[in-house]
Amino acid sequence: MVKNIKSAMIRGLNSMSVCVESDVSNGLPMFELVGFVSSEVKEAKERVRSALMSFDFSLPVKRITVNLSPATERKSGTSFDLAIALSILLSSGDIKECGEEFFVLGELSLDGRVLPIKGVLPMIECGKEGGIKNFIVPEGNEEEALFASGEGIMIYPVKTLIEAVDVIEGKKTDGERTIKKKDVLFKPAGDIDFKDIRGQKLLKRACEVAVSGMHNFLMVGAPGSGKTMTARAIPSILPPLSREEELSIASIYSICGKFGELSREGGRRPFRSPHHSISTRLLSGGGSVACPGELTLSHKGVLFLDELTEFNEKTLEVLRQPLEDGWIKIYHDRGEENYPADFMLVCAMNPCRCGYYPDRKRCRCSLSELRQYMQKISRPLLDRIDISVEVKPLSFSEADLDIKEETSEAI
Repeated sequence: MVKNIKSAMIRGLNSMSVCVESDVSNGLPMFELVGFVSSEVKEAKERVRSALMSFDFSLPVKRITVNLSPATERKSGTSFDLAIALSILLSSGDIKECGEEFFVLGELSLDGRVLPIKGVLPMIECGKEGGIKNFIVPEGNEEEALFASGEGIMIYPVKTLIEAVDVIEGKKTDGERTIKKKDVLFKPAGDIDFKDIRGQKLLKRACEVAVSGMHNFLMVGAPGSGKTMTARAIPSILPPLSREEELSIASIYSICGKFGELSREGGRRPFRSPHHSISTRLLSGGGSVACPGELTLSHKGVLFLDELTEFNEKTLEVLRQPLEDGWIKIYHDRGEENYPADFMLVCAMNPCRCGYYPDRKRCRCSLSELRQYMQKISRPLLDRIDISVEVKPLSFSEADLDIKEETSEAI
């Protein structure tokens, strides 16, 4: 008897529905997985076998065929484990379905625990588009599953295979219906408030203008003048996100397995600050298995490049097209992907190698050294930076703690 369960897989930044079909019939005992599957999907046979034995189930001594449809698309990832196990149990008659249609996601451990996976949020969005109302997800993915839920959607977070069996049989009916409030996950907040920045009126004004139009922004000044602190305060004055922007950002972080970072950061717009040693691939994305890079993780937020001149010149040139188009095309072994990369670029750099130019009492750099240092940043890249401001060291009078500075909320 053929039984099927709906599941999904990630393809780029989108999700594709996959139907897991199982047939248990008489014949030479064997367990076959078909449907253009990758090696990690083929390994699901052993994970499923061990997980079933952990709860006194066993694979029937018959011919077991599991098909992942559509067979024209290559299946990868471990999100099908739980769906495969449940479809086999239904096909063999070991469990009875309660009549509801379920969308099942989760990786199985050998002892039957359901492990969290990447990309649950876009997968649930895919299931909702297909008209499915009931979703079984790993308990570790509960937060992002609830964020993607809505009216009439039932989310069943499970710890083990046996809990998923109870849901399929209708023994567990206390699914979660509550959608997470938007301000729990996304709210305008920052680590630093603008009131903590003393003086620097010109720099603050430049930040306000840059943020109001999401203009790319460059700060040039001596060490200790407040460039990095100001950059880290920018998220506190960014405009609130729309619901569509929230889902877009959350989906990107879910696919990358970084959804928890959104919560730990207080739900603000993304603020990414990669070290200057970052490689071109990690900045742009890609690899043998395509994965978004820092440009995409900064989507609808801020990409802060501190010590701009210390970055590899070829790495910086990757920024040129995304700054113009708002997206980046990545080529990999299995094709190509278009990743969103609509971000505000904020950069900070020293005026010279020692950092003290134009104070000639402290700066010992020659004119040729100054030119060589500035030429590390190409003219085409500088042309894409809308606002540049010189940041001067703070004077003693500006550091007066009795002066009340404008807060981020007021700005």
